Amino acid sequence: MRKQLLFTLILSIFLFSCSEKKVPDAQTTYTDIPYRQDYSIKYNVTDSGTVLHKAYADRNGVIQILSSKGLLHPFSGAMLYPGTLVPDDTYRPMKDKKIAGIRLYQNQLVYLDDKAVFSNAWAGSLYSRHGLPGAAVFAGGDDFAFLISDGSSLQYLQHSQVIWESKSSEQVLDIAYDSMKSVFFVLTPGQIFSFSPADKQYTPLFKADSLICFTIASEGKDIIAGTHNGYIIIDASTGKQKGEINRKLPWTALTAVTEIEGKLWFGSPRGAFMLKDDGKFNYYASKRWLPSDNVKQIVNGGKDMVLILTDAGLAKICFKTMTLEDKAVFFDKQVRKRHIRNGFNATLVGMKDGNLGTGHMEDSDNDGLWTSMYLGAEAFRYAVTKSPEALQNCRESLDAMERLYSVNPVKGFPARSYERRGYKLHDPEKWIPAPDPEWDWKSTTSSDEAIGHIFVFAVLAELVDDEAIKERSVALIDSLMQHVVDNDLYLVDWDGKPTLWGKWNPEYVNARPKNVGDRKINSSNIIAMLQTAYHFTKKEIYKEKAFELMDKHGYLENLMRPMKEIGPAPADADDWSKMLSHEWNHSDDEMYFLGYWGLYRYAFNDTLKEKYKEAIIDHWEIERPEKEGAWNIFTALTGTKEFDLEEAVWYLQEYPLDMIGWTVRNSERKDIELVEPNFRGQTTKEVLPPDELDISRHNGNRFDLNGGRNGNSEYSAGDIWLLPYWMGRYLEVISAPANKQMHR
Repeated sequence: MRKQLLFTLILSIFLFSCSEKKVPDAQTTYTDIPYRQDYSIKYNVTDSGTVLHKAYADRNGVIQILSSKGLLHPFSGAMLYPGTLVPDDTYRPMKDKKIAGIRLYQNQLVYLDDKAVFSNAWAGSLYSRHGLPGAAVFAGGDDFAFLISDGSSLQYLQHSQVIWESKSSEQVLDIAYDSMKSVFFVLTPGQIFSFSPADKQYTPLFKADSLICFTIASEGKDIIAGTHNGYIIIDASTGKQKGEINRKLPWTALTAVTEIEGKLWFGSPRGAFMLKDDGKFNYYASKRWLPSDNVKQIVNGGKDMVLILTDAGLAKICFKTMTLEDKAVFFDKQVRKRHIRNGFNATLVGMKDGNLGTGHMEDSDNDGLWTSMYLGAEAFRYAVTKSPEALQNCRESLDAMERLYSVNPVKGFPARSYERRGYKLHDPEKWIPAPDPEWDWKSTTSSDEAIGHIFVFAVLAELVDDEAIKERSVALIDSLMQHVVDNDLYLVDWDGKPTLWGKWNPEYVNARPKNVGDRKINSSNIIAMLQTAYHFTKKEIYKEKAFELMDKHGYLENLMRPMKEIGPAPADADDWSKMLSHEWNHSDDEMYFLGYWGLYRYAFNDTLKEKYKEAIIDHWEIERPEKEGAWNIFTALTGTKEFDLEEAVWYLQEYPLDMIGWTVRNSERKDIELVEPNFRGQTTKEVLPPDELDISRHNGNRFDLNGGRNGNSEYSAGDIWLLPYWMGRYLEVISAPANKQMHR
């Protein structure tokens, strides 16, 4: 037994010390050890006229909520599937009680009504009568003694005997008991008092304006008092304030404060937040986390759970130990259950207030792009794990991608999407009847579709050891690129005209001023596409065309242009160039990085490969403040030792399990440092965690502080999360879970 315990201890130390392991002369690898993933289970009050007062969970995990309609408890409810608060009829005699207060005492639920402090625990033996019919505030001390108040009077009672009583000069808001010092603390709007049961002394301890809430913290050493404008730390022994009032909070008007497992939690009218060791906060706001942002109380809900009571219901903030691979399994189920439409990676839309049962999958202008990214994730997953399920997912999504080319009559031209006949005839400019009388297809395909297609067809052709998939993927690369070359480097639609965005011809590309992003992105993408086509087909036309563009038309110079030079078009530029460059284009970032797979991996020679690496790292340097998981992982493709692996893992861990488009507001937070308006759209000095922002794809600006869609849609994790994770696994910068490695 001792040997087994010793082995377990050594193993634990090894795993946690190796969460990042560095092999000499190689890239850093993150070892996938368990971390704490938070998520919310919400319970809504069904009657908007019900006022919620307090909530507690006892030692058995029983949760009760005191409300204006009596005792309630949670019913049903799971992550993404909210439950409700319903009347608690468990103990029928409780219906006759005029319960005004509820509290935990020795981890049991204790009640205060107009006659007594009582409980159903201890075989119902606790029934301590008092003399304050309006009592609503109380706390328990030693040996079943309680200090109670009706807001103006105080009574200290034990076993139905009033041992001490007094009047308060101010309204009593709350009472807390410090078991370390055997003293009660009483909160009023202007003071904190202490009451010693031993000598019956009731004395002022601390005076301040606008006190709202308080808690005992740091093993009885401190009292944390919340105000209308921040919180104060008070020495519990001396009553002296420690330091200045703390106002760098997400919201400074506090409604609740408590300490749970050594962490301070705060409630406010704008959500709840937990103080971390680094001085920053985990911020829980929006319906992603809470029934409403108006927080009334925060309490310990038991092991790995915090209860947050709001005016609209209760939230359980749960903490689950999991690995990144566990999270990948969760997200794989999310995609397969709710986001596969005709094989495409689709968004669930038309939802009502986050109700997943009310949504439907809808086509997108970028069905091919989002599916390319998900399909890439599954290809990387298969390359790493040889999972038959991943291989089948590849087949199904490749079917969808392949049909984009066959559903329309234009050779080598991919449709944006397709749908059953008649469903989309309300948009006849884009939706064209297919040769198959049952289907319509969406035209006007753009360059971001094209680069996504080439990226994933190359990944499939290179990494998936299924000959049919390889052959189909190479054929699709060839088909698309032959179309582009045959049409003078344009995507030409059914009407014989180039699409608005499918243009790589020098006359278009080099018409843009050198500092306009489209000149650089189009050059980078077309060279990547031509290199990929040559790599897999060996057709000289693709290589010749690429060198023609680089040598005669400056495309190498264009793609190598430093990102710091990209900006708004000059005053004398044409209107189109000005429109293209009025702000940083994050969709371009997505196109760049997808293209970097073919640009770097299939470079014609080592000299070009080194240049491409320089361009990729230059771009990544600009992107670093966003801490974008996918861009960091794509940069690892070059073999560079510095690619912010720690930030990539942070992105993957912090992304919420709930990917519903809840509306979020961060711009008014008091704990963020805003920066001056700028071309890149960076709003804060440091980017916020993904679980505090709007759910967005990789083409969104991660510095957008506000956003969301009132819970009317759910994004797929296929492109947002699974792509960077499985690509990281394939590139071996993220390992398998540590326990799997040890058992190999």
